[in-house]
Amino acid sequence: MLKIGFVVNPGFQIMSLSAMSVFEFANIAAGEPVYEVVLLSEHGGPIVNSLGFAMQTAAFDGRSFDTLVVGGATGVAPVSEGVAAFLGRGARRARRIAAICTGAFALAESGLLDGRRATTHWMYTRELASRFPTVRVEEDRIFIADGPVWTSAGMTAGLDLALALVEADRGAEVARQIARVLVMYHRRAGGQSQFSTLLEIAPRSDRIQRALSHAKQNLRSTLSVEELAEAAALSPRQFSRLFHAETGRTPAKAVESLRVEAARLMMEEGRHPIEVIAVETGFADRERMRRAFLRAFGQPPQSIRRGARAAGAATALPA
Repeated sequence: MLKIGFVVNPGFQIMSLSAMSVFEFANIAAGEPVYEVVLLSEHGGPIVNSLGFAMQTAAFDGRSFDTLVVGGATGVAPVSEGVAAFLGRGARRARRIAAICTGAFALAESGLLDGRRATTHWMYTRELASRFPTVRVEEDRIFIADGPVWTSAGMTAGLDLALALVEADRGAEVARQIARVLVMYHRRAGGQSQFSTLLEIAPRSDRIQRALSHAKQNLRSTLSVEELAEAAALSPRQFSRLFHAETGRTPAKAVESLRVEAARLMMEEGRHPIEVIAVETGFADRERMRRAFLRAFGQPPQSIRRGARAAGAATALPA
């Protein structure tokens, strides 16, 4: 059985604990106890979380763990010498160590991120980079695995990190089964952006949301104003006026943003030629996609792909 030590500090963000459900459902999927999860704190006993109620924890001791996971807080919490020392010792004995959200600051404080790639919640990436200049902070990643050290963005990204840990242990199909049980819309790859175009556009009405959902699911289509208006059950003129009023952009600009987001994810996954990605995401040809990438990121698709490959190569290097 693989023992997971989940480290929390006073005021820890309760959302961090949701990642532990992934290991629970891995046991259910296996029909046997594959993982044992132990909630840990420096001194043990009841630890009050971000919502103000206490949870029972075990104290740090000499036992070993296969995996240590550090939960985050709603902000950047101070790290005690005891916690930093425990993480340093634990990392030498554990197969891997991970941090969710601002838990990355505890790993950095322990020296475990020195010279490594890491991420955290987008609100705190610049602070992490400023306080720990030897850490190679990547601001826009769902999670990063650099050798045995894993870090994730905030909140729900902890689920993606935990699923990736289980996938490494038990295979991709088990991870997909767990994602379905948890009713996750899809299991995000580590290289995916922390930002969602649909969330950024944030339409207020169900009609505009339906049109955008239709667009996201049919990127290969032409996605004309007429097609989107039909999905919204509006006339093209009504649709264009309402869309701009709710989102501050034209339907064409919104569709381009959705296509760029999907193309970038495919690019970072690295399984398809650029020409195929252009067709699959509705750009039709690589030149149109190149111009859209320059508008969105200031660099062409090839640069995005080279950066993703370089990052992947760094992750694959032994610790």
